[in-house]
Amino acid sequence: MKAAWYDTKGPAAQVLRVGELPDPEPAAGEVRVRVHVSAVNPSDAKARGGARGNVAMPFPRIVPHQDGAGVIDRVGTGVDPARIGERVWVYEATLGRASGTAAQFSVVPAHKAVRLPDDVSFEVGACLGIPAMTAHRCVFADGPVTGKAVLVQGGAGAVGYYAVQMARLGGASLVLATVSREEQAVRAREAGAHAVINYRTENVVERVADLLGPGRALDRIVDVAAGVNLADNVKMLGARGVIAAYGSDAEPQPPLPFFAMLAKDLTLRTVLVYVMSDEAHAEAVRFIDHALRAGQLVHQIQRVYTLEQIVEVHEACESMKNVGKLLVRID
Repeated sequence: MKAAWYDTKGPAAQVLRVGELPDPEPAAGEVRVRVHVSAVNPSDAKARGGARGNVAMPFPRIVPHQDGAGVIDRVGTGVDPARIGERVWVYEATLGRASGTAAQFSVVPAHKAVRLPDDVSFEVGACLGIPAMTAHRCVFADGPVTGKAVLVQGGAGAVGYYAVQMARLGGASLVLATVSREEQAVRAREAGAHAVINYRTENVVERVADLLGPGRALDRIVDVAAGVNLADNVKMLGARGVIAAYGSDAEPQPPLPFFAMLAKDLTLRTVLVYVMSDEAHAEAVRFIDHALRAGQLVHQIQRVYTLEQIVEVHEACESMKNVGKLLVRID
């Protein structure tokens, strides 16, 4: 099969290769997916680059990418043969495994290949996985959001874009989003944000207070930059509010304003999809599947690359300049 891989960690241009590898075969409880579209997530690029000193190779050779979409073409023992020919979206393909979706074939546990509705494209299917499941956990881990006021810090990012939509679908009465430029503001409004705040030109705390009105505070915050925003988040939340944080790259070791949080009985929840419980994964899959079938989700795609452009797509992902998913079409 044609595939992209790396045998050592480092910069994309130095370690990524494209060529032929043996076709994988599904073991018991697994399915093999003929991948049509693969997606690169920041965690894929960080894993390849050795972020935060993680330079050890867990396997001698790694085919990257957690997410993708395609068609099941083989099944292992214990899997219904009727699944052959099923269109699916795939998540966590390289979690504890060496071969992800940046290849013509990817083998995953059967439950990680989720049926893709016939009217949903492989490009859309590849967008889901890690971003949509992370968004679901951030929005709903602490209970329903019906009638609540929710702020999504980074409302145009891969996770934030879905978090805005899910908060709206969950019945939140007010969904706000922060962005850093107008291109992002357009996307956040497209996702359904009631109002968008440019944190580079506006005071977020003051603007949120104006939008909430007297006597009201935020109930939930979904945050991609927890360390940078922590002090402001604590100010904006009301009693028993929750910060669901899935990233903090700019400030990886933030000081904790303990007594300010204690005074409001606040919760700081960290969210990492790869270690979510089986139940949390299943809940996210059910929500995403229902929303897809009901046509309730919109998706943002920045560009579709070829497998031969694997270095370019990884470098684009690391640049953090994109608004929308970066995808790779597998011929």
